Amino acid sequence: MQADTLPKLLVQKERLYGNKKSALREKEFGIWQSVTWEGYYTNVKDFALGLHVLGLRRHDKVAIIGDNRPEWMYAELAAQAMGGVSVGIYQDSLPKEVSYVLNHSEAAFVVVEDQEQVDKILEIKHEIPHVKKVIYYDPRGLHNYRDELLMSFLEVQELGYQFDSEHRKFFEREVEKGRGDDVAIICYTSGTTGFPKGAMLTHNNLLSMAQNLLDVDPVMPGDEFVSFLPLAWIGEQMICVAASLLRGFTVNFPEEPETASENIREIGPHVMFSPPRIWEDIVSQIQVKIEDSTWLKKTLYKLFMPVGYKVADAQFNKQPVPLWLKLLHKVGEFLIFSAIKDHFGLLRLRRAYTGGAALGPQVFRFFHALGVNLKQIYGQTEVSGIAVMHRDGDVRYHSVGKPLPATEVKISDSGEILLKSPSVFCGYYKNERATAETITDGWLHTGDAGYIDENGHLVVIDRLKHVLTTQEGEVFSPQYIENSLKFSMYIKEAVVIGKDRPYVVALINIDYSNTGKWAENNQIAYTTYSDLSQKPEVIELIAGEVKRVNQELPKAARIKKFVLLHKELDADDEELTRTKKVRRGYVEDKYRQLIAALYTDSRTIKIEGKVKYRDGREANVETALTVTSMETEVA
Repeated sequence: MQADTLPKLLVQKERLYGNKKSALREKEFGIWQSVTWEGYYTNVKDFALGLHVLGLRRHDKVAIIGDNRPEWMYAELAAQAMGGVSVGIYQDSLPKEVSYVLNHSEAAFVVVEDQEQVDKILEIKHEIPHVKKVIYYDPRGLHNYRDELLMSFLEVQELGYQFDSEHRKFFEREVEKGRGDDVAIICYTSGTTGFPKGAMLTHNNLLSMAQNLLDVDPVMPGDEFVSFLPLAWIGEQMICVAASLLRGFTVNFPEEPETASENIREIGPHVMFSPPRIWEDIVSQIQVKIEDSTWLKKTLYKLFMPVGYKVADAQFNKQPVPLWLKLLHKVGEFLIFSAIKDHFGLLRLRRAYTGGAALGPQVFRFFHALGVNLKQIYGQTEVSGIAVMHRDGDVRYHSVGKPLPATEVKISDSGEILLKSPSVFCGYYKNERATAETITDGWLHTGDAGYIDENGHLVVIDRLKHVLTTQEGEVFSPQYIENSLKFSMYIKEAVVIGKDRPYVVALINIDYSNTGKWAENNQIAYTTYSDLSQKPEVIELIAGEVKRVNQELPKAARIKKFVLLHKELDADDEELTRTKKVRRGYVEDKYRQLIAALYTDSRTIKIEGKVKYRDGREANVETALTVTSMETEVA
């Protein structure tokens, strides 16, 4: 069988490994439970045939919503095995967001994890008449539910098992009918500029991407990977599904999202992929833990981190590392670096990747100083997740690396990055206009501004429409400034504004946990996030962080004023996407009065707004925000 689809690869791996090797592993009740390739195959087959009995036909859509679990993988591959298409939905999506995706994709079946997700679907039941069944795989709390729409995962598998006993080889024949150019998944974009669009990705798209990635960075069948990011995100599909089926390494699922960090430490993965926010959080945690550690640990950290930075900078610049520096770094590895990496599950990492957004250079230098081989990748949903990446030994923190094999990159006359690759998607579902605007003569228009440097590396500046031009005509990226701010352990999010305006300002979210701990250590009393954010001492603390960043920027790009927001930016308030990227246009519109006031002489700004609670209630919030001027740093 030519393995040109994901289900065909599953069949191949089952024949190759059978019950001799773990394909999946999940922690349940404190114990890691393994699923062999034979078990993986059987679960997929039974569920696929059960869906067939319930009426799934070729090209039908199966939506999946829930945390990362083996059942998600079974459902996705089962749908594809029967010629269907899987549609991932973020588990923290609100009912109206779920309704939009289900209706737009015309999903015939919805596979959900638990009572929380079932309740969401039942709340919008009358909005989704095309859904035939809602299938749940965690029955806790659902025993008294009697809705005819509901069915358990095991019941569907039992239907499939009975069907298989009467129709031998039906599953294999259906799998063989699949073709590489069949749509495998509809992956919804993050929706930073409005409603998310459904990108149709074929098996060929996903497998060519995975093969090109593995050609550059081989992963061995015996390697371990921990899947803790949403499977609705193309980044997780890229490695957890496509690459794992191609190479056969083991995918591990945490017990709960809250235990992911602990479970990563237990597994000690060989490869790890996370968006910038995860790496930024790890840096903040390390900084906080060092501050709270013993005198000896603090001394060792302060002594050897400069050594690590010198080694990292030499490697970035491809300069030889002196023998004495190598030896000092090895001592640092023995005394402090290995302990830090082990605490976060990074000790066995051969390669770590970041993607989905730009990562600040300070974070890059930090991890390379520790000896973590962190590399940037560049891509987007429309190119199956990845098109460009750093090579081992050729990491430059200002760039995203070089194109993958079979991938071309060029820069348009307007400075836009264009991509051509076998991984480029086949279009947006039910949106021919957007497809035509995005793909021209086989070239994918990314919407990002960038250039190719003298070393052949692609440098991404920012989204084309977000790029700032200073009064001196210098092009600058607000994303770069934001990432520099977020390197601080006290800043969680920042939105920099300045396009077509007289100077640059920033809206800043403090890191509530770290800033709260700092306040407690300094005997500063506070009650809520809003209260803490407006404490004069906290404002002074953040002003110091802004001053640090300003010193690294050209004068015209420095932050002249900033304000600490009274609440965290939240995906439920539509300020962030489900992948935690700022919806810049929405934020600028929502806080337009606040932003306008930053361009006046006001020292305080009264703000009124609604806050949505998890239970759907809304409350009006009125507060006064302090405007902090950094004018002396800009002059």
